[in-house]
Amino acid sequence: MLFLIYAVLGVFAGIIAGLFGVGGGIIIVPVLIYSFGLLGFPAEHMVHMAIATSLACIVTTSVSSIYAHHKKGAVDWALVSLMVPGIAVGSWLGGMTAVGIKGEHLQIIIGVFALYTAWKMWNKSKQEQVEKSLRWPLLVPVSTGVGWASAIFGIGGGSLTVPFLSSRGVQAQKAVACGAALGFPIALVGTLSFIYSGLAIEGLPDQSFGLVYWPAWIGIAVFSTLSARFGAQLAHKLSPQLLQRCFAGFLCLVGLNFMLSGIMASL
Repeated sequence: MLFLIYAVLGVFAGIIAGLFGVGGGIIIVPVLIYSFGLLGFPAEHMVHMAIATSLACIVTTSVSSIYAHHKKGAVDWALVSLMVPGIAVGSWLGGMTAVGIKGEHLQIIIGVFALYTAWKMWNKSKQEQVEKSLRWPLLVPVSTGVGWASAIFGIGGGSLTVPFLSSRGVQAQKAVACGAALGFPIALVGTLSFIYSGLAIEGLPDQSFGLVYWPAWIGIAVFSTLSARFGAQLAHKLSPQLLQRCFAGFLCLVGLNFMLSGIMASL
């Protein structure tokens, strides 16, 4: 039964990853928390294991999504290369940070931020966009912050990178493609950070490596990798304005999910 849940979850996560340039973690993390609860995992480590496993899933999902966007010529590799160093540093620090804190208050904060960003993107889609300068003095702190926050919440970072790039005038399909490309280093470094942090924790379930639960990773990764290409192909069939509005709607769901999860966990 749980494998079926992981398979369906993987399909949806893959489509979302390809369509919006995100890792699908916004869907993966809540479902993993629920399934880990059914398995009787330790409550104090359950959320951290869900986040770590989500990042491990995004490693494989992002590869398929990147390949599909690259075939369309939509990935700006020069821009991606400027952001990768900050992304890597932030992701490692985010994984280390998450292990030592309670996430409910941060979930509420990022939920509010996602709703605000969705509102800005929805209104921005009505205006003509002018591409602005994207140089390393701006990209280094932004990419570090994106990597840090993404690793903490187990997401691929597209929920943060796509709105940022769009705010600088980057065309919607190009922003989504770059968000997908940046999801790989975020997920890879974040996963390694959680594995390293989890090696010293006692009482974790069997079949876990650090804080990553491998049976869930395998089930989700296989099906999300297969469906990510479909999502990427769909993204290039939509108009830039429609894609941006769809992403704004997706961010509303992201924001509400994080806010409600944080509030429920605080009660």
